[in-house]
Amino acid sequence: MPGPFTTTTLNITTGSAETVTDLTHECERFLAEAAGGRDGLLNIFVPHATAGIAVMETGAGSDDDLLAALHTLLPADDRWQHRHGSPGHGRDHVLPAFVPPHATLPVTGGRLGLGTWQSVCLVDTNKDNANRQVRLSFLG
Repeated sequence: MPGPFTTTTLNITTGSAETVTDLTHECERFLAEAAGGRDGLLNIFVPHATAGIAVMETGAGSDDDLLAALHTLLPADDRWQHRHGSPGHGRDHVLPAFVPPHATLPVTGGRLGLGTWQSVCLVDTNKDNANRQVRLSFLG
């Protein structure tokens, strides 16, 4: 039986476009081994200053709606004081204040406690960094 705390790191390639990447299946795969049928908590953490974790519906346009809303809230223009990287990159460093870099979710009987239409997603607006790590940690 796995120990009370287990962690792994996913390596995700997001490409050169802003993305919402569904990580739900990777989380479920991790829990199938790490949770061993137990109750507990899954923490999802992205150790990057320009990406976040969202729990949301995907596949029905909500992911595109989120990216559009972020463009409205955080335009990719020259208003940002943080100016390295591609034009408007400063907005990417503000993103985690709106889409936090972590989520902690319930695990019941070794299964992720999401609602019917909820998915765990990596939100990445930084087109300058296509390689992301996501840490999954189970405590139970």
